[in-house]
Amino acid sequence: MDEKRYAVVTGGNKGIGFEICRQLALNGIEVILTARNETRGVQAVEKLNVSGLSNVVFHPLDIKDPTSVANLVKFIETNFKKLDILVNNAAEIGLVYVDENKFKDGGENVQVNNDNAGILSLVDEEPYELGVQCLDINYYGTKRVTEALVHLLQLSKSPRLVNVSSGFGDLSFFNNEKLKEELHDIDNLTEERIDEIIQWFLRDFKDAKLRENGWPLTPSAYKVSKATLNAYTRLMARKYQNILVNCVSPGYCVTDMTSHTGFRSAEEGAKGPVMVALLPADGPSGVYFNDKREIAPFWSM
Repeated sequence: MDEKRYAVVTGGNKGIGFEICRQLALNGIEVILTARNETRGVQAVEKLNVSGLSNVVFHPLDIKDPTSVANLVKFIETNFKKLDILVNNAAEIGLVYVDENKFKDGGENVQVNNDNAGILSLVDEEPYELGVQCLDINYYGTKRVTEALVHLLQLSKSPRLVNVSSGFGDLSFFNNEKLKEELHDIDNLTEERIDEIIQWFLRDFKDAKLRENGWPLTPSAYKVSKATLNAYTRLMARKYQNILVNCVSPGYCVTDMTSHTGFRSAEEGAKGPVMVALLPADGPSGVYFNDKREIAPFWSM
């Protein structure tokens, strides 16, 4: 009889995260669905259980809170002894829609590059406080969960670490060539330097110097969070060579984050992360997938 495999999915109560949980469970994985909101998390698990997927359980998790992360670790250690798959899906966009109807009418057509920032300013706002929170969740929260659970992944015979990224993490959104080279140069980049880059961005964000210093524009914090997450993914792959560590963009999907605009359903968007979570032992590590396709080079320059 095959040994049971256990997966944690962050932000699993809705959208792409919920679909990742469902599709992993359909593949026979024992899934720990996590979410900040306990009521919504329990409801999501009940929905899956009622559909016939009894191999999904809920555990609360706020990835910004070290105590919450520690409680999840203790739960896994007590009940499962190991972890085979970690899917870091929880994320925030870091902005508010000023006119949601205008965004729905044309947001998906104008949010492609920095030249459209003036148009987007009529549609959304990106307060500094939300930018800080976006990075705290998308980058630092993901890093916090990963570092807390990596020792349990190392107990698995086939560990997989999947970071859900975005096409907005592409370095083509950066107009600072030196910075792009730093983030691309994985042989010399360090986690400490990523921290410095994020703090540099936040200073320029607060001082309204994003365009002046070549940072991505709307949604700026989200783009920086995903670019640095991509870099962190590569560093983790180099550090833990017994774990397949990859990132994957699910594409532009109809979810709450996109105000229910997009070209793909959450179900379609989840297929890429699930495929990467179930890669065979000889699969790649330290690469970027767009949906289910491995992209090379890792980023545009």
